[in-house]
Amino acid sequence: MVAVAMAAQIKPISLNPQNTHYFLFRGKPTVLITSAEHYGAVLNRDFDFDPYLKELQSRRFNYTRIFSGSYCEDPRSFNIRENTLAPAAGRFLCPWKRSDTPGYTNGGNKFDLQHWDEEYFKRLKTFCSQAGKRGIVVEVSLFCPFYEETMWTLSPLNSHNNVNGVGDCKREEVYTLKHVDVTAAQDAMVRKLAEELAGFDNLFFEICNEPYFGGVTLEWQRHISSVIAEAERRTGVRHLIAQNIANGSAKVTDPDPEVSILNYHYASPPNAVTQNYGLNRAIGFDETGFVGSAELPYRRDGWDFLMAGGALYNNLDYSYTVHSPQGEAPVSAPTPGGGGPELRRQLSVLQKFFSRLNLIKMTPSNALLLSNFENGTTARVLAEPGKTYAVYIKGHSTLPLALELPGGSYSAEWVHPKSGESEAIKTVRHEGGRLELGLPAYEEDLALRLTRR
Repeated sequence: MVAVAMAAQIKPISLNPQNTHYFLFRGKPTVLITSAEHYGAVLNRDFDFDPYLKELQSRRFNYTRIFSGSYCEDPRSFNIRENTLAPAAGRFLCPWKRSDTPGYTNGGNKFDLQHWDEEYFKRLKTFCSQAGKRGIVVEVSLFCPFYEETMWTLSPLNSHNNVNGVGDCKREEVYTLKHVDVTAAQDAMVRKLAEELAGFDNLFFEICNEPYFGGVTLEWQRHISSVIAEAERRTGVRHLIAQNIANGSAKVTDPDPEVSILNYHYASPPNAVTQNYGLNRAIGFDETGFVGSAELPYRRDGWDFLMAGGALYNNLDYSYTVHSPQGEAPVSAPTPGGGGPELRRQLSVLQKFFSRLNLIKMTPSNALLLSNFENGTTARVLAEPGKTYAVYIKGHSTLPLALELPGGSYSAEWVHPKSGESEAIKTVRHEGGRLELGLPAYEEDLALRLTRR
């Protein structure tokens, strides 16, 4: 248990009190941007996370996502080549200690849900510590539904894989409150993780990945969030709690008061942000994929989501493997998504762009946009009214950009999201009202930073 004196010194990443749509991390307004591995960095013994974290840091990325170990995958799952979430036989680590009884589905002895695995917690805390030294925030996703029977047959919570007889049920019933023994094991794991990770400022918890599959109930999710909150009241350190809401978008009508981050997957276009902005919480896009290996859709997704007012973007990067933890493995079909050094270079342009904005003053301001672009091209505006205006144009247009702005002198800089190159234009003197700016030559997308002097 963390001592009271130590707890008082720990200030985990939080919602920014000056603008709760963004984060406050180590005293700075923050958005979280990354291109990260497929969640197996800790539970897969063979994954060397040191070069992985170094690669994130070199791109100025500040976020990664991991699964706790209550769930893992088969190498054939989702056609992902060298899936880090699918450890080789005998190489799986999880919170629970192995027993003396052989028979775990993927090699080695069964688990004892009454005892914790010191090797796992040492590896977990080393990972969080190394991430913290590099300024990287860790999302610890506690649970994940069992999409197929193969995933359930690998879980330590399945009665076939533990010596405690826990989990003699259907996979669709694991994340309900129907089975007291399963819920008790889940609660104990959550409390243990809260206790072990209390000393870290660079993490938050997610209740469950994609709870809209596999029979996960809202009642169970609220139970888990309350267990996290209760456990952290004892440690004296409060981390943010995230809830994964939907694929695409969905409006939250009855938000869990313990939840501060609303996460979405495949949230393109970013309707999830506009639907839920009034809840005054951080809104995340913490998983992409399934649209091929080209860089363009993932780069556009990141820009579009954050420019809509989102706070977090994670490209699911399949180029990180056990054999290439630095992320240089080629990515191609049948693996469903993309990744690699070139995409990470492009997303680092997004990180640099946002690092220069006064986030606590920025709000989505599409009402200032007067342009009607052709060919399905769209634009989004973030503004610190009267001072700074950021614009992202998704798609190609030959028409000028038109904005409704107050009078004054403006300096403008065009940024090319693909190359990272920028073009400054001369000071623009504006009398107020409609301001038109001709677009420079570009192809796929374009960004603008406009500052009133």
